[in-house]
Amino acid sequence: MNAFLTPSPENDRQRAADAGEPIRSEPLSRSARLLAAAYLAAALLYLGWRPFTFNGDALLFSSVVYAAELFGFGLTLLHLFMTGRLTFREPPPAMAGLAVDVFVPTINEPAELVRRTLLAAVRMDYPHQTWLLDDGNRPEMRALADELGCRYLARSENTDAKAGNLNNALRHARGEFVAFFDADHAPRRDFLTRTLGYFRDADTAFVQTPQDFFNLDSYEHRQADKGRRVWMEQSFFWRVIQRGKDFWNAAFFCGSCAVMRRSALDGIGGVAIGSVTEDLLTSLRLHKKGWRSVYHAESLAFGVAPAGAAQYLKQRLRWAQGAMQVWRSEGVLFARGLTGPQRLCYLATVCAYLDGWQKLVFYLAPVFVLLTGIMPLTELDAGFFARFVPYYLLTFLVFEEMGRGYGRALLIEQYNMARFAAFLMASFGYFRKKVRFAVTDKALGADKRSLLPLAPQLAVFGLNFLAVPAALAIHARVPVLPDAALAANIVWALVNSGLAAILLRFHRGRSRFQRREYRFPVPLPARLTTAGEPAAFGTIDDISGEGFSFYGRVGDVLRPGGALRVDIFMPTTVLAVEATVRSLRHGGTEDARYVKAVGCSFSWRDRDEQDQLTVFLYGSDAQWKINRFDERAPTPLQRLLRWLSGRPPEKPAAVPRWAPAIVRTADAPVMAIISIGAAERHLIALRPVPAGVPLALSAYTRRGVTRLGSVAELRETIATPTQPMHHYVLRGNIRNATRDQ
Repeated sequence: MNAFLTPSPENDRQRAADAGEPIRSEPLSRSARLLAAAYLAAALLYLGWRPFTFNGDALLFSSVVYAAELFGFGLTLLHLFMTGRLTFREPPPAMAGLAVDVFVPTINEPAELVRRTLLAAVRMDYPHQTWLLDDGNRPEMRALADELGCRYLARSENTDAKAGNLNNALRHARGEFVAFFDADHAPRRDFLTRTLGYFRDADTAFVQTPQDFFNLDSYEHRQADKGRRVWMEQSFFWRVIQRGKDFWNAAFFCGSCAVMRRSALDGIGGVAIGSVTEDLLTSLRLHKKGWRSVYHAESLAFGVAPAGAAQYLKQRLRWAQGAMQVWRSEGVLFARGLTGPQRLCYLATVCAYLDGWQKLVFYLAPVFVLLTGIMPLTELDAGFFARFVPYYLLTFLVFEEMGRGYGRALLIEQYNMARFAAFLMASFGYFRKKVRFAVTDKALGADKRSLLPLAPQLAVFGLNFLAVPAALAIHARVPVLPDAALAANIVWALVNSGLAAILLRFHRGRSRFQRREYRFPVPLPARLTTAGEPAAFGTIDDISGEGFSFYGRVGDVLRPGGALRVDIFMPTTVLAVEATVRSLRHGGTEDARYVKAVGCSFSWRDRDEQDQLTVFLYGSDAQWKINRFDERAPTPLQRLLRWLSGRPPEKPAAVPRWAPAIVRTADAPVMAIISIGAAERHLIALRPVPAGVPLALSAYTRRGVTRLGSVAELRETIATPTQPMHHYVLRGNIRNATRDQ
């Protein structure tokens, strides 16, 4: 948890009584609340004064810029309201004997992607029936459902798109509860057992969980600090906004990774039609009927995030168009049946998709000023800067504190730049009755090199960048702007062009070659056997259904194209697989032939063999837990308070390097991986090992076998779709080690 956030002992008694369970909440820290109060004071001082500075010769321009500023202030107020308290929930135990249907809709997704989701769905712990809802009416989908033991359902017509597909399934299924997963979202094994308990409250209509994604190289993900921090563009929404909405009973259904009470759906006529975001509209109608919602803020399913700009913008365009349709059909702010807080929460959702207009004003205003000499205010004097600078600085700081380390204002501004034109287009959806449902392409290898999706951003870059020399040339001949105004607008234009340049550079980086399949950085102990060499213990990672990388002490007989066998040690089995050497990465300065890694491709013998690995990789956050990736960053206020207290800056834990290990126990040896090259030793064991007692370990490094003695302390249990892995910290006398060369 954030150092500024501690679970509040104060609960809203009436809300707790109504919900039938205590609801704990995490408030903004006292320091953050003081900062918010300072922000409100600065906003009133600045925005209340601004109308008196309008340029009388350009009232329209002055009003447009001021309206953009007011819009930003209003949106910040709504976010402050939503994020003032975040729910903190522990799931009740699931009731036994419930009838549960699991819906997986598909239309054109690749068969391999759908297979992964179904493999995870059918293996969930709680008894259920999995349905494959095929709007593509494809023979291969029918065969897949039959093979994996799923019910198959197809339609002859695709009326009402995804909503129609789900409603058609509701006419055939009879379960009391329905779980929804998009075709790319593989659920964790305990998804149902972690969510069904909330339905002990008879007024709960649905339980929504985060939509997380396994492909950390997507367009939405950013990595920093040598890969140790991994941030996603939707982090602020899933980790903060939805928890804040949940406090006001306004968390909304997001179409996937959720469970719905069948009777609640029946009461509103099924999944809502009339919007391309059927999930948002369904939520609003349920809330209008007085139903409760629950947001369980634990990642329990993992899907595919858009790999490139075109996919990302297509998805955001659909979301924004759907929000406009919901606003048009339901009114939102004046919708009957909603509570006051619910209205504000839904208003914040739809207004967020209007910020494309605000961004357009801010991106073009300095260009207009520099080329015409027309200012939106009378003068840039000391009085203006004394009000303007504190207001905008506090706007940034308050957003960071609202985000609790997930906000990342500077990164979010890059995504605002990326999607502003899509949101502009979508806003006209308010006036359109019919909008075509556009399915987001899930293929990781889709072509992302085209700059066409970012043409508006190229225009912003070019206009702002070229406006600077043009303004300087105009000023040299006939000064039409005061020096201070010229300098301020040049800085503004350079900030805009710099932001666009950063985005375009990021797009270029993401446009480079990617494998067709994501490679999971999940290290596992392995044994590699090849002709003419003794078996070599090592670790594999960068794993996919196509191949892997092996790190270990190997001989010099390996050549690209050569055959080998690899035994992969997994929590429930040892998977013996044939493979082919594809590449040898050499490293080191003493021996140019030192093999740093062996790149291999699998030579699968049968489908069941491949499925064993697929089931393990998908539907868990093991890559996060094992590598200790950190999604949060300290906020500016946290950094300041640490500095004032004399503490060193907070840094994420280093991503460990791993070697295979064998732990000797009284029962049987346990395979594991052990961290190397760090002061603190970590052990990831495939089965539990005795904690708190001396253990004997053998670690297989490149230098030989190192024998260690230590005591293991359990840090956490890492859930996987098969059996859990166990993370220990090694304590005690590990220096008395021997090494066998």
